[in-house]
Amino acid sequence: MRALRALVLACGIGIAVPAAAQIGSERYAAIVVDARSGNALIAANPDERRYPASLTKMMTAYMAFEALRDRQVQLSTPVPVSYSAAAMAPSKLGLAPGMSLTVEEAILALVTKSANDAAAALGELLGGGSEDRFAQMMTLRARSLGMRNTTFRNASGLPDLDQVSTARDMALLGQRLLRDFPDRYAFFSTPHFVFRGRTHWNHNRLLNEYDGADGIKTGYVNDSGFNLVASAQREGVRLVAAVFGGRTGRERDRHMMALLDQGFATVGVAPRDPPVVARRALPGVMASATAAPLGRAGRHAGRPVVAAGRAAPAPKASAFRTARSKPGLLRMTSTTKSSKPVVRVEQGDTSRNSAPPKQARGFGKAAAEKPAAKPAKTAATGRRAG
Repeated sequence: MRALRALVLACGIGIAVPAAAQIGSERYAAIVVDARSGNALIAANPDERRYPASLTKMMTAYMAFEALRDRQVQLSTPVPVSYSAAAMAPSKLGLAPGMSLTVEEAILALVTKSANDAAAALGELLGGGSEDRFAQMMTLRARSLGMRNTTFRNASGLPDLDQVSTARDMALLGQRLLRDFPDRYAFFSTPHFVFRGRTHWNHNRLLNEYDGADGIKTGYVNDSGFNLVASAQREGVRLVAAVFGGRTGRERDRHMMALLDQGFATVGVAPRDPPVVARRALPGVMASATAAPLGRAGRHAGRPVVAAGRAAPAPKASAFRTARSKPGLLRMTSTTKSSKPVVRVEQGDTSRNSAPPKQARGFGKAAAEKPAAKPAKTAATGRRAG
């Protein structure tokens, strides 16, 4: 296998390897669950706390959907933009204080552009004028949904040392969005969103590259790595998966696709088309770490986890452990032009405003524990960025 990996990397090509990617860092966590039963099919560090980044906006959307259901707001309700909301770091729509957008536009901005200014404005509206109050509401609602290891501090996912979640909790939130708001879930499938003449494309490339994928949300800040919660449906089986800690967006996406492939195989759903050799695969695609499927006799975190199976058992994969250490703090870097530190963080993968690339994969129609020793906040780490 090592010889094969060396050959693949030397030739500059990549092949599909089940649930494998160079992603086994201290920030890595993943889980794949059957959306109907809630059973975990694959898991690695699913209950270790990580920074959710823009996956937070899934909870912001959930709260907005509840407000729409309870008729507290309508899709056409104006969302005023405060100075605080307009000052949020990118990704953002570039809203100015005194402007307004509708609840519908704010939700679309969350799920496509991953706009932090829109998220903050929507949070202030739903929180009675206070984003901090809205974050408390988010946390209480999350706990009531069973997200026991999640705490929210803002509506956007911008860095906060106390804002943490887990792969299991975020996969659960994805399931609840599907189950509780089947009529609103289509928001997460939106390919692009036009706001005041400018088109913002969805950062979730699996919508174009993985057959059966129809949501949910990407996320990225320096300290989280590249995160993704995704859902896909094939032959009446729906899976929801979460990946934390990708080194790049492409690595994370490919790892997620491999996990979904393995998850579908676990429940007896055959692949749509055989994998093909991809040209010019990005470095680091081949793996040294593999997420282990949980069988009937499998155990994780000291308790048994039963996998839901319809047919053949999952292919064998070796379990592995990652370092249980605190995700890195916000790193400040200074430029040669200025002595002021600059925070190198962005939310939601990219700020690209052009159409996503054509399919890059030949499948179907398109290609428990808190971070150790929580550090004290400093002038550098306490600063918001995104």
